[in-house]
Amino acid sequence: MVSRTRRLLVAAATAIAALVVVPASPAVAANIVNNPGFEDGLSGWTCTGAAAATNPVRTGSGSLAGTPSGQDFSQCTQQIAVQPNTAYKLSGWVNGTYTYLGVNGNGLTDRNTWSGVAGWKQLTIDFTTAAATTSVNVYIHGWYGQPTFYADDVSLDGPGGTPTLPAAPSGFSASATSPTSASLSWNGPSNATGYRVYRNNQLIASPTASSYNDSGLTAETTYSYQVSSVNSVGESPKTTSVSVTTPGTGGGNPGGPLPKHVLTGYWQNFYNGARALRLADVPTTYDIIAVAFVDAVPGRNGGVSFTLDSGLSSQLGGYTDAQFRQDIKTVQARGQKVIISVGGEKGTVWVGDANASNNFATDVKNLISSYGFDGVDIDLENGINATHMGNALRSIHAAGGKVITMAPQTVDMQSTQGGYFQLALAVKDILTIVNMQYYNSGTMLGCDQQVHSQSTVNFLTALACIQLQGGLRPDQVGLGLPASPRGAGGGYQSPGNVNNALNCLARGTNCGSFKPSTTWPGIRGAMTWSINWDASNGYQFANTVAPHLDTLP
Repeated sequence: MVSRTRRLLVAAATAIAALVVVPASPAVAANIVNNPGFEDGLSGWTCTGAAAATNPVRTGSGSLAGTPSGQDFSQCTQQIAVQPNTAYKLSGWVNGTYTYLGVNGNGLTDRNTWSGVAGWKQLTIDFTTAAATTSVNVYIHGWYGQPTFYADDVSLDGPGGTPTLPAAPSGFSASATSPTSASLSWNGPSNATGYRVYRNNQLIASPTASSYNDSGLTAETTYSYQVSSVNSVGESPKTTSVSVTTPGTGGGNPGGPLPKHVLTGYWQNFYNGARALRLADVPTTYDIIAVAFVDAVPGRNGGVSFTLDSGLSSQLGGYTDAQFRQDIKTVQARGQKVIISVGGEKGTVWVGDANASNNFATDVKNLISSYGFDGVDIDLENGINATHMGNALRSIHAAGGKVITMAPQTVDMQSTQGGYFQLALAVKDILTIVNMQYYNSGTMLGCDQQVHSQSTVNFLTALACIQLQGGLRPDQVGLGLPASPRGAGGGYQSPGNVNNALNCLARGTNCGSFKPSTTWPGIRGAMTWSINWDASNGYQFANTVAPHLDTLP
């Protein structure tokens, strides 16, 4: 017979064992990146402006080399299936200044880190997926104007996910862009690898991007469109159908004046991941289309030229200069103005003396004569000479370039002593609009002498009133904003915020904590960088701001 003492000892041991919490075994770390060391070139990665390299490498025989060019910061992305509510560690070795490593996904806020020095450096990001996260996008990129960067040994440690059937795309929109074409865009689920586009219930295309241009249509005809998502598991349900009616072949208001309030957008003559568009694809919600950008002529101060970008042409299946010229006529026939833009973040056009001023005016007038542009946009970000640029603009205006716009940075318009502000005032009698860039800025001083942060209504209204109080007419002041978070390094705010700021300036309503002492009902409108990023985002900026402009006094 078991003694009472032994029974008590056994019972106590059992109770103690029951109280011991045995921790769950952590998931065994496993790198689930495909081709992490670029030993198989760019297999598994989707890249722009990047190539496989063999020197320098950190390990093995391959690495990634990315060379930012123009507005393309050379990004490579890989979509990877993951498990929800799970911890992961992303790491990668980079070599180059301003080289970024990041991750995002459905339900997962974008996370990134960067290296600012040359030489191999490991970057790491710890993150936990959300309940809705079934895949993530791992990306690497450089930055505008920086030299070639390299990357190697990218790792995402954690359990791989099981691919699931994608959901139907959301935010599907479609609009006629000409009598013979329609523009479609949507937001795809994170686990989609492609899409199927249906017109009148017939499959017409299988794009990998979340947009599509349908051409060859008939004028004054109604079409029904649907889109579905696909991946290795199968096809999602189709979206609810959207109907589009193409317009007639008659023009809108060719050669006529601009409306009282206008929306300006930049059309990208390059490809950087934003949706590639033919000029005629730009919807009529945009009143002014700024073609970005001219090219500086080497060795000729002030000299500029224009060439349709080969990368863009390739994305569009062979867009030609002749087609571009015809598209200018097409959008002008719809009542839109097309201007040629000079500058941008990489712009190096110098107009600092009389000779350069003459070169600049001569070349821009030649482009206007050759292509039929309605005018010119000045978007120089490397300094400006008000006297010599002003003389050039007057010569251009006298020769038929009647639409004169500018897109200075916030720092350029803080005071009437600045070169840009002086230029705007010097050509005030021929100036159409100044669309200051209210982004990529940080904090700035407003007309109320208070410091305001970008991405707020106060930032828009308090900085706009500096221009309005500094001598520009209300019809010469516009608000320039990025069309989506990917359109700028910082400063994005919702189109609804832009409308609130316009209301504040025009009516004194919907203001933030700062309310101007007066109103300017003639405030001209808004601008966005860019039409292409807006298209990638379902035209949310244009479809929100353009109708609101029509309601202003």
